[in-house]
Amino acid sequence: MNKWIIVFLCLAFAKASLAQESENIKLPVVRNFEVSYLYGTILEHNPDIAHLITDHPSGVMLRYNRKTYGEKEWESRYNYPDWGITAVYQDLKNLYLGEVYSAYGHYNFYFFNRNLELSLGTGLAYINRPFDPVTNARNNAYGSRITSSTYLLVDYKRENIYRGIGFQAGFTIVHYSNANVKAPNNSTNSWLFNVGLNYNLGYDKAPAYKKWEKTPYSEKISFNAVARIGVNESDVRGSGQYPFYTFSFYADKRIGFKSSLHAGTEVMISEFLKEYRDYQANSYPENGITGDENFQRVGVL
Repeated sequence: MNKWIIVFLCLAFAKASLAQESENIKLPVVRNFEVSYLYGTILEHNPDIAHLITDHPSGVMLRYNRKTYGEKEWESRYNYPDWGITAVYQDLKNLYLGEVYSAYGHYNFYFFNRNLELSLGTGLAYINRPFDPVTNARNNAYGSRITSSTYLLVDYKRENIYRGIGFQAGFTIVHYSNANVKAPNNSTNSWLFNVGLNYNLGYDKAPAYKKWEKTPYSEKISFNAVARIGVNESDVRGSGQYPFYTFSFYADKRIGFKSSLHAGTEVMISEFLKEYRDYQANSYPENGITGDENFQRVGVL
């Protein structure tokens, strides 16, 4: 009798183990590589940079994408996005703006039977000809050699048309700015058309997409406090960098895997505003700034 109980327990344990392994099965890795040619224009979002828009910028975008197939639950919920890294070279076709080299981390999201790709990337850019009061005073777009950069890409994309090779075409918006860490910082926004080829490494091993069952999810209300610190400068060149402080207090209620409700307040203290206020009051009294204005801000979210 005892031996049959032991056999039954062993079989039950083996079945449970196999079920768990099937849930956590390791899917093959499929990687996608893209190369695209860029050509477009710099948008005149600020008339102060009009003198810097003299020709159509061009460049090259290289992207590495790691495909997802539902190995983790979030991949299924977001329609199996890609994640990866991007490298961009851009010639801004202006003597004072020069050339830009940038690198990003990105996510790709797919729509319309995975033919439409929306990609969001954020990272850093290297400016080879930033503002210099002696050698490059006309570049009022970039006050520092290193800036932050963000891009939005929308592509019609077809993969694996022939032996893993596909193509993509669409448009990209690339933003360069140093967030006023150092003046000047009028920044640039490039609207670029792109066309190129892509290749799926491991295309012949691509698994089927794993669909996770949708289940309701919620959390109790939680309370949060966040403190941030940084430095920035006013638009007056040479006015100096000053610290800023941000304090946030808010409650959040998660109502699903993708959605949550937030309510709270935020206090922002920018020391550069105090200096800028005093500068305006002393140098340009005709502007109506007295020097008594509050340089702190409070917001509701």
